[in-house]
Amino acid sequence: MSLSMSKLVIAIDGPAGAGKSSTARSVAKKLGLTYLDTGAMYRAVTLKAIRAGVDLNDGDRLAELTRKLKIRFDSSFDPQRVLMDDEDVSEAIRTPEVTKGTSPVSAQPQVREILVERQKEFGREGGIVAEGRDTTSVVFPDADLKIFLVADVKARALRRQKDLQQLGVESSLDEQVELLAKRDQADSSRRASPLTKVDGAIEVDTTNLTIDEQVQKIVDLAYQVAAV
Repeated sequence: MSLSMSKLVIAIDGPAGAGKSSTARSVAKKLGLTYLDTGAMYRAVTLKAIRAGVDLNDGDRLAELTRKLKIRFDSSFDPQRVLMDDEDVSEAIRTPEVTKGTSPVSAQPQVREILVERQKEFGREGGIVAEGRDTTSVVFPDADLKIFLVADVKARALRRQKDLQQLGVESSLDEQVELLAKRDQADSSRRASPLTKVDGAIEVDTTNLTIDEQVQKIVDLAYQVAAV
């Protein structure tokens, strides 16, 4: 691996269900970089708030909870595990209840400010693949490679349904289409860091791509950037 590759910062953005998490995880593994799952951080805050009975629209209480919360990633496992206050919550943060609650939580400016600063700390040394709905616009606007993943809503809903089935959670395709449509609207219209494709981001439509194909496309782009 070249020195430039080992310091590379790759940021992957896009709407829910476009394949950001699985793609970023695989890209990081192929390139030997660290995977920064920013979405999992917001999900962890949401899970903690739900357990504590905190109103998901109460920015002050959510910020207080977020400041005290310890979130870390254990990459010694494959797939990488998410730890919240040293508890493995990798599956717990993917339930429909947490998924539904993540939009109002992530829309709170105080929460975003705290988590964005933590994410920037992860990236100061470089050598990371970060994904999330504001990684290219807010967290890493100067990333060496910015990717904006898209896919039509039905394709995204089908992927989300399969993910839930693996967790033992049954959900209809129509339900997931409706949830994702609402999520898209909420993410695009929120005041704090709305979902947007920034200048310089390369759009990759994953509707008709396999996970291996979309991963390879980004890996090829990364090598092009590192070679410059």
